Amino acid sequence: MGRLLIIVLLLAAFTGQAQELYVFGEPASNLPARSLSVKLKDHFVTRDNIYGRFSNRFMPQLMWGVGKKLMLRTGISLANMHTADTRYESFSLYAKYRFLSKDELHKHFRMAVYTELGKTRIPFHYDEITLMGDKSGVEAGLIATQLWHTFALTGSLGHTQVLHKSRFDDVIYIPRRGYQSLNYSVSGGMLILPREYTDYKQTNLNLYAELLGQRLLDKNAGFTDLATSAQLIFQSTTKLNIGYRFQLAGNMQRMAASSWLISVERTFLNALRKKTRS
Repeated sequence: MGRLLIIVLLLAAFTGQAQELYVFGEPASNLPARSLSVKLKDHFVTRDNIYGRFSNRFMPQLMWGVGKKLMLRTGISLANMHTADTRYESFSLYAKYRFLSKDELHKHFRMAVYTELGKTRIPFHYDEITLMGDKSGVEAGLIATQLWHTFALTGSLGHTQVLHKSRFDDVIYIPRRGYQSLNYSVSGGMLILPREYTDYKQTNLNLYAELLGQRLLDKNAGFTDLATSAQLIFQSTTKLNIGYRFQLAGNMQRMAASSWLISVERTFLNALRKKTRS
């Protein structure tokens, strides 16, 4: 009976929402309650703007489904994107709270708020603001997701404040530095395979297209990117992602105008079971 329940929960968590497990963005849905997930993610560019060489950022992450409405994520980054050799770079903590769910058969609409805190030891480089290793700061925002059977559409809007010592000193920096940004995304995901579910061990294939953008609020700089990606889900618990992101338009000084991302994620459903009373 317990094994059957786990299978049912897996199917509900992954087959019903597989097409909103975005590779670059986040959906309003959460990790299943009392579950843990481990992700190993590598973000890399073939030619960076500091050393003119291949550079990458390796990011191990741990996610926890605290309840059906709240999930937490923490992670670190190891990289050579800002240094000549690979070294420890940053730490981040992320929380997402789903405050609205309208679930129907084969479709749902959900909304969530999120916040993220990032702390890095890397010097201030580039205009682009990210908390995955490039900048120290805090971000907060809103996410909305609509699912229709095999297609999911998500939009997000966030605001980031960079917390770097140069923001609070009296030095005039040339070029001028940006410390505030408006971030936005529109993500679409389609379940391609299987055409019909007969077993939870079936492999899923999902394809994604995501529009990702940023606009600095204290200087005239911004960008809009397009990211495309493919995702395989094995036995409803293990995800393999590969994606490519490139700039459509922008005037922002960045690490690179294009990048790749590869990640592997393993979810342990019901890993933190409720204690039963004797």
